[in-house]
Amino acid sequence: MSEAKKISDVLRIAVAQFNPVVGDVAGNLAKARAARADAAGQGADLLLLTELFISGYPPEDLVLKPSFLKACLQAVEALAADTADGGPGVIVGFPRQGEAGRHNSVAILDGGKILAFRDKIDLPNYGEFDEKRVFTEGEMPGPVNFRGVRIGVPICEEIWNDLGVCETLAETGAEILLVPNGSPYYRGKVDVRHQVALRQVIETGLPLIFANQLGGQDELVFDGASFAFNGDKSLAFQMSQFEETLSVTTWKRTADGWRCDQGPMSRIPEREEADYRACVLGFRDYVNKNGFKSVVLGLSGGIDSAICASIAVDALGEERVRTIMLPYRYTSQESFADAEACAKALGCHYDIVPIQDPVEGFLSSLSDMFEGTESGITEENLQSRTRGTILMAISNKFGSMVVTTGNKSEMSVGYATLYGDMNGGFNPIKDLYKMQVYALSAWRNANVPPGALGPSGEVIPANILSKAPSAELRPNQTDQDSLPPYPVLDDILECLVEKEMGVDEIVARGHDIATVHRVEHLLYLAEYKRRQSAPGVKITKKNFGRDRRYPITNRFRDR
Repeated sequence: MSEAKKISDVLRIAVAQFNPVVGDVAGNLAKARAARADAAGQGADLLLLTELFISGYPPEDLVLKPSFLKACLQAVEALAADTADGGPGVIVGFPRQGEAGRHNSVAILDGGKILAFRDKIDLPNYGEFDEKRVFTEGEMPGPVNFRGVRIGVPICEEIWNDLGVCETLAETGAEILLVPNGSPYYRGKVDVRHQVALRQVIETGLPLIFANQLGGQDELVFDGASFAFNGDKSLAFQMSQFEETLSVTTWKRTADGWRCDQGPMSRIPEREEADYRACVLGFRDYVNKNGFKSVVLGLSGGIDSAICASIAVDALGEERVRTIMLPYRYTSQESFADAEACAKALGCHYDIVPIQDPVEGFLSSLSDMFEGTESGITEENLQSRTRGTILMAISNKFGSMVVTTGNKSEMSVGYATLYGDMNGGFNPIKDLYKMQVYALSAWRNANVPPGALGPSGEVIPANILSKAPSAELRPNQTDQDSLPPYPVLDDILECLVEKEMGVDEIVARGHDIATVHRVEHLLYLAEYKRRQSAPGVKITKKNFGRDRRYPITNRFRDR
């Protein structure tokens, strides 16, 4: 690298919060090259990409395949060769086979070569993370000299805990910390990240850039929202949330170290908007990355299917969404009207497929076996399973993915039918409690999120929001016939699931002890159903699946 290319007093860093696809090494390399070309066009000196960008994050057991690791290394080497053109250097994450094992690594590229590797030390092994299962810890790092600037590159988790990585980098001469991240969304996560980063800034006195991945990967949503703090703890820049973007930030050397002179200051969405946009992004990427051309869902006239239809249209556009009303003798005229009004407001395709004949056929076939028994839940579930079978048949015939529509309240207590309304490939509201579904529906009626493909105005009819929720599996049925009111149920469930509170603590909040015991029992009893459920977007701090792994066979009750 010639003296002319060394940084003097100005460093222009391009931060790319892009949307890689796990396993698409060639596609991710193409995205990295496109980001570098964009950064070069804006005069950047250095491009910062996110954690494990070349492989996509999290790659899980893909990194156990030697051929996959080889492909990732070849992509990094190709990207390194690109930097011989004198344009921006690159910091990029990838899984690396080292002498001591497999590493979650970062490569620093410039001048046509790999300047250095940096192997992650702090491997998270909680919640959605299983990195200790597939990666080996690296060694304590020092800074990397990039064109005369000593850059520290802690990787994601290393700024969240107190292993001393940032402190060591500062003590060994780092002037600025550049942190590639794969930090998934949950409600309020941006504030949490800010506090984590500020703690390291306070301890080291160094400015810190937090570059975060964007996009949906199975149940996880990476929301971007990259940012930086100056060494004096002031917010240096804030990039947008839920949007794929590249921002070139200008840093100037001062008597007190490097300071951001220019960068974006984007608005961060509030609760309902953030949750809704996370659902849309996670749903869109699941459908598109897995190659589905369209989706189909049962539209019952209830709140859950209505918001799922809204999310689907916002994510994919009305032409890719098909809704089906599947009425039986207990379906009210009100539900007919509400379902049709919802489909019309969204502009999506709407069909009516009555289920009277197949349900009666099942009942006729079982009449001898069921003779002498009382009609009840079994017969009610036949309606749900008939609907599930019809939706799967439509999926098989037309190649559309079935959207399943159960909320977290129902999934918690088992008020969902296996092989019925649980049928489907993905559930955009799986991690939303019932009252959150109402809140997000009301928010969507009043707002159109950025990038949404759906219409403005009221897309979920007001009557759906105001009427008592019902599965309509028997005459005059409502959910509250057999469940506590949803505000009560949701609070108890949040205490049990998110906060792992004991029964006595929950009762102390003002809840009836018998109700708490019953909800706890239903929660444990439904574990076998949840194990067979479709994946869905993670919204809360603890979702079912990656975050909460309770045994199916489990006799513990908090008495």
